[in-house]
Amino acid sequence: MNSNNKLKIINDPIYGFITIPSILVFELIEHKYFQRLRRISQMGMSYLVYPGAHHTRFQHALGAMHLMQKSVHVLRFKGVVISDKEAEALYIAILLHDIGHGPFSHAMEHSIVNNVSHEEISLKFMDVLNAEFNNRLTLAIQIFKNEYHRAFLNQLVSGQLDMDRLDYLKRDSFYTGVSEGSINSERLISMLNVIDDHLVVEEKGIYSVEKFIIARRLMYWQVYLHKTSLVAEQLLMKLLKRAKELTKRGDTLPASTSLSYFLNHTITSDNFNASTISIFSKLDDYDIIMAMKSWVNEKDFVLSSISKMLLNRDLLKIKIISEEFTEDEISVKNKNVMQKYGISENESSYFVFTGTIFNQAYRMDKDTINLLTKSGKVIDVANASDQLNLKALSKVVVKNYMCFPKSI
Repeated sequence: MNSNNKLKIINDPIYGFITIPSILVFELIEHKYFQRLRRISQMGMSYLVYPGAHHTRFQHALGAMHLMQKSVHVLRFKGVVISDKEAEALYIAILLHDIGHGPFSHAMEHSIVNNVSHEEISLKFMDVLNAEFNNRLTLAIQIFKNEYHRAFLNQLVSGQLDMDRLDYLKRDSFYTGVSEGSINSERLISMLNVIDDHLVVEEKGIYSVEKFIIARRLMYWQVYLHKTSLVAEQLLMKLLKRAKELTKRGDTLPASTSLSYFLNHTITSDNFNASTISIFSKLDDYDIIMAMKSWVNEKDFVLSSISKMLLNRDLLKIKIISEEFTEDEISVKNKNVMQKYGISENESSYFVFTGTIFNQAYRMDKDTINLLTKSGKVIDVANASDQLNLKALSKVVVKNYMCFPKSI
């Protein structure tokens, strides 16, 4: 590998020029497993609400790595000892933290694989890459799994004020045009420090932290849990579930080789091996879109109807309330759908369904964001803030939704 490769730069619309810090990082970015992230949308079906939201997991991973470089620079400047090996491991851990995402980001893990989270799949990818790169990712994996003795390194990768969140809030805000989510990541990073091996924010950064927490809350309600995005993502999961159901029944559906494999096999954490990773790595948003375009012509009413809904943005209606929906309300809707379309109760469940959404902008029970006061005391930001709403934001807000066809 030419050593000049590490001098390559990438022009990013959020931060400007991003540099690649080492040859190993460059080789990982060049790897086909990482390049696949160019074809995985960062925000799933949110482009149906925000037309600009077509950015990818590839862009996000590079942005998070860029912020990690800034964090290491700031902490070293403040006297925190971070070795070159630890720094490179941090860059690798944050670069690969989302490598396990499937098509449209979250749809896969709730439909055609059996409760295998993207975090688990990311770790499986890392293990395969570690073997391929002669165990040079071992430290990065230890940090990612929080098995390394320096806790603040994991907090930078996966904490309440990590580089993942600092990038996706700023990036998603930019591409959706929702300015409420815009945060000053540079300011937040410049206020970071380490006390007793744990990440802290210097007291003068309190208002930036408050803005970050509030921005996160607003982005969840306004963007990530937007009712149209919610309906679309649920329909996509229902579509894949139906395709798997029909395949199990013996139907042969037009699909790519990779998608067909997951439709024809029951995949769990136990059998998600290196061979499965290889097939999964060939699966992206385009497989799903191609399948939907074919499935609109299938004779199965459910598969055909949902495919049309997603392709044409003619979605179900959604009602969101604080209380739970009664069984009578759901039953009436189901009967109306069964009668109107002449379908079974099982088929009707693909068009009438309920669920729950949660929003918790800040957690006080786990891995809190701690402030370092001028006197040297370390306190939870929620206790230090003169904004009473920060404690309120630590409470879980629960809402219930019901989806059903507009025609009923």
